[in-house]
Amino acid sequence: MNKTSLIICLLLLAYSPATGQGDDGEIWPGSSWERATPEQVGMDAGTLQKALDYALTGDGSGCVIRHGRLVMQWGNQKRRYDLKSSTKAIGVTAVGLAIKDGKIKSLQNPAKKYHPGLGVPPKSNAETGRLDKITLFHLATQTAGFDKNGGYAELLFEPGTKWCYSDGGPNWLAECVTLAYKQDLNTLMFERVFGPIGIGKKDLTWRPNAYRPKEINGIARREFGSGISANVNAMARIGYLYLRRGRWRDRQIIPASFVDMVRKVPEEVGGLPVVRRESYFNASNHYGLLWWNNADGTMAKVPRDTYWSWGLYDSLIVVIPNLDIVAARAGKSLNKARNSDYKAIEPFIEPIVLSLREKKQ
Repeated sequence: MNKTSLIICLLLLAYSPATGQGDDGEIWPGSSWERATPEQVGMDAGTLQKALDYALTGDGSGCVIRHGRLVMQWGNQKRRYDLKSSTKAIGVTAVGLAIKDGKIKSLQNPAKKYHPGLGVPPKSNAETGRLDKITLFHLATQTAGFDKNGGYAELLFEPGTKWCYSDGGPNWLAECVTLAYKQDLNTLMFERVFGPIGIGKKDLTWRPNAYRPKEINGIARREFGSGISANVNAMARIGYLYLRRGRWRDRQIIPASFVDMVRKVPEEVGGLPVVRRESYFNASNHYGLLWWNNADGTMAKVPRDTYWSWGLYDSLIVVIPNLDIVAARAGKSLNKARNSDYKAIEPFIEPIVLSLREKKQ
């Protein structure tokens, strides 16, 4: 990117009348974000440029938000990208909503309480005697035992004894929430989450289930494993909802306690043996409820409270509570190995952190 392009990208001085300030002084986007230069929010433009340069090795689009203000953006902000596994982090928001509404009393409840047909097919899963032991918590933390594929995957181990990255487990979780509400999750989420935070149907789409029948009990069947396409503005708004611990202006969309669970490594998960360790390394030490995190300090220069969605082709919604930052990025792969090695995304996240002239502003 040349100097002129950088100036266009960073000089975002105009105040947008569509934004607003809450009673507590926080900035909230309306139809657009209030804009600021990096310097106005305590960030160094030159260091921030390193994050942009790395992001652009995979083309695509992105943005960085600090204190509720847009400080940098690149690419087409309206283009929708297939977010792949970032769908997990967005989808689990429906679990938080179900907890708020009392549809789910506890994540420790057996999943079969909500979904009697859980885990079958294949029939072999029923013969293991493990299905009754699987809880919603197991499904939300990749510890239920289901293999990788998003269809009808086999159980590989006793629930809670190992960590295995799966699309199948989160897809069973999506069905549990669907059956709890007896409603299409796409409709539910637009009514209760996406719409209220300013995400329209041109910003985000959620395709029908690609791996299982299109309906369950006559209701549209969605996935958490994959399936959402969205633009980076929608991604940033979801990140900002989480940054504000589930609150949007004066409305608590999902419980703050749920956000706190999402972003931390549960005690029962940390240190569990990882299936396919050659691809997922020590994932059980930095994974929450379908969000990745830096709790173990794998990224040494990044705050340990940082957490993010992460999908194939490196779609990222990055939330850094310690620094009041949200960043979103989508496009082509940054990680050519397509594994969970943090070294592939560290050159994007680290410069955003290091751009702060002081640790807190």
